[in-house]
This record gives sequence, C-alpha cells and structure tokens, in this order.
Amino acid sequence: MKQVLSRRLKKNAFTIAITLAAAGSVFVVTAYNGSQMGTQANRNNPSMAAQTPQDGKEQPIDTRKVNAKGASDRPENRKSTAPMLSQVAVQPTLTATYQAQVTGYGETKPRYELSYTSEISGRIAWLAESFESGRVVKKGELLARLDDTSYQQAVSQAKADVATARLELLEEEREGEQARSEWQRSGLSGEPSSPLVLRKPQLASAVAALENAQKTLEKAQRDLNFTHIQAPFDGVIVSRQVQLGSFINVGGEVAMLYSVDRIEIEIPLSEKQWANLPQANVSETSNRKSWTATIATTGSETNKGQQWSAYVERVHQYVTQDTRQRSLVLVVENPLALDKPLYPGTFVEATIEGVAIDELWELPSSARSQQGEIWTVDTKGLLQKSTANTLFERQNKIYVRPTNEDLVVQVVKRPLSNFKAGMKVVAKVEEL
Repeated sequence: MKQVLSRRLKKNAFTIAITLAAAGSVFVVTAYNGSQMGTQANRNNPSMAAQTPQDGKEQPIDTRKVNAKGASDRPENRKSTAPMLSQVAVQPTLTATYQAQVTGYGETKPRYELSYTSEISGRIAWLAESFESGRVVKKGELLARLDDTSYQQAVSQAKADVATARLELLEEEREGEQARSEWQRSGLSGEPSSPLVLRKPQLASAVAALENAQKTLEKAQRDLNFTHIQAPFDGVIVSRQVQLGSFINVGGEVAMLYSVDRIEIEIPLSEKQWANLPQANVSETSNRKSWTATIATTGSETNKGQQWSAYVERVHQYVTQDTRQRSLVLVVENPLALDKPLYPGTFVEATIEGVAIDELWELPSSARSQQGEIWTVDTKGLLQKSTANTLFERQNKIYVRPTNEDLVVQVVKRPLSNFKAGMKVVAKVEEL
C-alpha cells in the first residue's frame, strides 16, 4: 500500500513539473513577440522611436526632418492648378420665317354609330350569311327575318276593317241623301234644328272610322315590313346580338353598326394653336375641302408612320367643359377603300398647316430644359437663361420667340440640371 501511494505521488509531481515548464515557455514566447512588434513599429515610424526609446528616456526630435517635411506642405511651395471650365455644345442661331404647323391628337370614329334595335317583337326565323361581326354590308341588304305569321294576319284583318268602314261610309252617305230629300219634300224652309235630321254626325263618324281603319292597315303593313331587318346604311357589323331561333322584344338590340362612308377625327386645340391657324379658314363655314391636313398613326411599330390625307369639315363653336378646349373635325372619305385602310378606333396624330410666322428661332427639342428654359452663352462665356416661348413644334424641332436682340446667339443644345446663371463655360459650336 505504501509503495502504491509513493508511486502516485511521484507521478503527480512529475505532471506538475511539466505543466510549469510549459507555462514558462509560453510566457517567454509572448514577451519575445511583443518586443519584436515594438521594434518593427519604431522602424516604421522613426519619430515615434525618437520620442519613446526602449530604455524609457526622452530623446531629442530631429527637427531638420520635420522642418523639411513641413516646408514641402506650405501653400507657396505647392504647384498651382487652374479650375477646369465645363464645355457645352452650342448652336449659332439667328431669326428667320417659318411655316407654323399645328399638331393634335384624336381617335378615328365613324360618322354613324348605330345600336340597331327591333321595332317589333318576334322570333328570328332566318339570318343572312353576311350578318356576322366584321362583315361590311350595303344599305338595304337583308340581315335577318322574323316569323311574320301574326303580322300577315294583322294585315289581312286591317284590310277587312278598311273594306267594312268604306261600306259603312257609303251606306251613311246614301242615308244622308235620303234624309235631305225628305226634308225638302216636307215643305219646311231653312235648315233643320238638329244636325241629326240630315245625319251629318253619322256621316262624320263613318268617315273617321274609315280613316282609322286605313291607318291601322298602314301600321300592320309597316310591322310586317319590320319583320325584314335591313342595313340602314353602308356599314360594318361590329357585333350581332341575336341568334337563329331567339326571341326579341320591341326595343331589343339586334346589332351594332358603324358607317363606312367616311371617318371623322375630333382634334382638340389650345388657344395658342388656334392662333397659329389661318383665321380665314377658321371663320369660313363652307368649302372645307380646301383646308387640308395630314394624319398619321401613333401606335405600335407595325403600323406607326402610316399617313392619310384629310380635310377640315367643321370647327366647333363652343369650348368643352372637361378639356376647356375647342376642337376641329377632320374627315377622310371612304376610309376602307383606300390602299391603306383607316379603321375606326385608331389613334392618330394630325398635322395642320398654319400661317407663316416671322422672327423665330429654330432649335432642337433638347435645347429646352425640363423647366421650360432656353440657355445661351454670351460673348464673355457666361451662361444666361430665359423662359422658352414655344409657338409650335415639328420633327424634333421647336420654334420659339427670340430671348434677346443679338443677331446671332449661341444656344446651348443640351442644358444640364446644374447650370447656374453667370457660370463661366467653354462653348463648343455644333451645327444642325
């Protein structure tokens, strides 16, 4: 037992000795690394090494190095650099006379848009092959037919009533003649005290009955004609609301039709645009075909740029409440018969020739800033700005009133948002 305990004590003492030795080694390594790091820092910063030496004693600073370094940072020893001026593209511009063009936008619409309704009620007994949406039909073309049995019977009954009323009128006329003959044979002078003696009221009643019977016959004949549904004008079927065998009531919608004889485009214009139009044409109410315009599509790339000729058919003599603008109406004759058909519902851009205006600048659209200003460069190279008084636009060009009286002005073609009035710049001329 004592031997075992002795061996365990020796083993524990050995373990403790190894642990102490390892801890001492770690301490030595840590101290060494710290000294090396301090030495490296002093090498990288000699001034720090001079101020904080390893022996802890304060050493004098080498003022020659410091003075030499400070002298190089003095303002008089730095190289002078002149500020760089911004370079802007300008266009030499002078005034000239230009033909105004008024541009507006609108939607093509047919002359007539008809929701065709039925005048009578009945069941659809027949439909034409051409009575389909998208088909073009002629005026008077038969589109559908209603069952007319009851209407044929009504016509026959009305004819019989007319014959009866005519017979009753003839009989009443004969009786009236007999009554007058008897009055004359009676030897009484003058006229009877009552019109019933000569049967005048009875005769008037018979005449009215015949007229009523004749009107009833006319209505029955008209209702019979309404069983044949015909196109009221040359048009295109937009939609059909009835089917073969369906029943339709009076006032029920049969179809939607658009006329195809002409297309109309209503173009709203501002007061400034109206001022650019020939006033003689605006005030004239006849011979509109002499006042022409050009319309072009504004949709997708597939049909963009297609053009048609139109004429001004009329001008509105009122201002609409929603837009507060006055409109003119353009017309294109026979739009579906053209080489490039013009369909209803197309959004178009209309260009109308206006009057010639003197003393204008022709500038690229980019010369007008987002704030609606025109920037120019004066003879001293300084930026100046003014509000752009744009009269009209055409093909990415704007036409504005001059903002100064110089003969030739350098207008900035692409003004920037950081421009300030009086800023000095370098103008680079770019022609149109």
